[in-house]
Amino acid sequence: MARRLSKTSRNLDPDYRVSGLRVIRKVAPYLWPEGEGWVKRRVILALAVLFVAKLIAVGTPILYKGAVDALAGEGDAWFLALGAVGLTVAYGGARLLNVGFQQLRDVIFARVGQRALRQLALETFAHIHRLSMRFHLTRKTGGLSRIIERGVKGVEFLLRFLLFSIGPLLLELLMIGVVLFFLFDIWYLVVVAVVIGLYIWFTFAVTEWRVRIRKVMNDQDTDANQKAIDSLLNFETVKYFGAEERETRRYDGALKQYVDAALRTNYSLAFLNFGQSVIITGGLVAVMVMAAVGVANGALTVGDFVMVNAYMIQITMPLNFLGTVYREIRQALIDMGDMFDLLEQPAEVQDRPGAKPLEVAGGHVRLEDVRFGYDPDREILKGVTIDVPAGQTVALVGQTGSGKSTVGRLLFRFYDVTGGALTIDGQDVRDVTLASLHDNIGVVPQDTVLFNDTIYYNIAYGRDGATREEVEAAARAARVHDFIVSLPKGYDTEVGERGLKLSGGEKQRVGIARTLLKDPPILVLDEATSALDTDTEREIQAELKAMSHGRTVITIAHRLSTVADADRIVVLEQGEIVEEGSHEALLAAHGRYAQLWARQAAEEDEAA
Repeated sequence: MARRLSKTSRNLDPDYRVSGLRVIRKVAPYLWPEGEGWVKRRVILALAVLFVAKLIAVGTPILYKGAVDALAGEGDAWFLALGAVGLTVAYGGARLLNVGFQQLRDVIFARVGQRALRQLALETFAHIHRLSMRFHLTRKTGGLSRIIERGVKGVEFLLRFLLFSIGPLLLELLMIGVVLFFLFDIWYLVVVAVVIGLYIWFTFAVTEWRVRIRKVMNDQDTDANQKAIDSLLNFETVKYFGAEERETRRYDGALKQYVDAALRTNYSLAFLNFGQSVIITGGLVAVMVMAAVGVANGALTVGDFVMVNAYMIQITMPLNFLGTVYREIRQALIDMGDMFDLLEQPAEVQDRPGAKPLEVAGGHVRLEDVRFGYDPDREILKGVTIDVPAGQTVALVGQTGSGKSTVGRLLFRFYDVTGGALTIDGQDVRDVTLASLHDNIGVVPQDTVLFNDTIYYNIAYGRDGATREEVEAAARAARVHDFIVSLPKGYDTEVGERGLKLSGGEKQRVGIARTLLKDPPILVLDEATSALDTDTEREIQAELKAMSHGRTVITIAHRLSTVADADRIVVLEQGEIVEEGSHEALLAAHGRYAQLWARQAAEEDEAA
């Protein structure tokens, strides 16, 4: 636990996290945005309504005092003239108006809060999509979604209480202090000031301690959620290995750590609440004793005694509220801290200043002495030069880890080369806009992952705004249309999480149709059939060959038989080119490619 709290303390340090004040500075502009006059008007109106509500709240106990004095036949003449019944009705009306104005304030401010929530959620979502492949490979999706969920929920809360709690609460306490000073004497004000000071000091000190415990609880909550999502995403794997009980134990272990942290949070909350009650009760008793002595001495009326009691209760409520608000604000800052850390995460790959759209004339792709490594200490590509003339198909082959797939990722600019250059029709991919680069390259990966939506949605995803006829034409070209219309719901069939309701071949055909609809001039086939059986592979290979017609194609393959008809084959070995040429020329050279071909042929014969 000590180690955990030590880690938490580091996380709370500004060197490790976005500080609370920094989060507030980031959120505050949503209350007063530039060029959004309606937001400013609503904020001003909400504050005006709040001020009226506070005036009514401070004046209400005076009506209560007048009603009591009228019943006792003493007090000011105008109170006596109104009578106990009239003052009681006025007291009830004042309380009702106070509540009404507070609710009106919430109604006026609701659109401001919801607008801020929506904008920040969209900003975070868009930013996460801008982050690099490296970031997403190192983050856990379940934990990421939890961070966003907690952070977005804290936005409206923080805005509301920054505007409607701290300042107005201090204003109400100041107004009550002034009333006590003028209607009674300075000692009442001194007692109230001491109580408020002690209460704020105790609340802030204990809450800071609780914040550290809360951070540990959040970390455990994120971890438990990640384990649950990870297990559900790997449902089939869990079943294959009969690991349901193992996964349950793993999840329970994470939940146990969360429960331990949650219990410490609850225990510390009980301590905080009890300490606050001791301070408030002590102040209440002290003031009431002073008032009781004043009544006994004839210096105060019974109505004064009641009014003092009402004011002390009125002070108690906002002070308790202050404790809750401060606690919740600190917790919201912790919850939002991770989200703002995400927003401050720089995008590793982004458009350079002055980047222009990619202009594809033919689709000539060239890698010139390209060097790259995912880790600076481990270079994957070591001075690779590959020329892919427009309209030709070049295959990259080699053993696992030779750098084949890395070439495809660099072309799509998931990463930037660390040495050399990668150009399309003479334009360095680092000098063109990412959007235009992505628009001109289509990818068919080894495992096509589909959205948990309809088949139509997944094919139409290839081009925004595509018509029904274009979607069906792409499906026909991918030879998947007949299969789709044979389904009970046709194109409206749901494919399930990651497309698990479809077979591997069906998913690949949907993926091919999606890429055909995109109609890119450059195509990357990243081991597009290696996960399929031989018969399905042969069927889809024909579709891929038809799809490649008239396009520049880079085929990344492990199974050599799928690239035998490529215009040129490049053999990679440990990040370097060891051979290149046509299938026949490479076989005749009796080099590395011929060895790989013979080995795969032998393996296939043995399997047969």
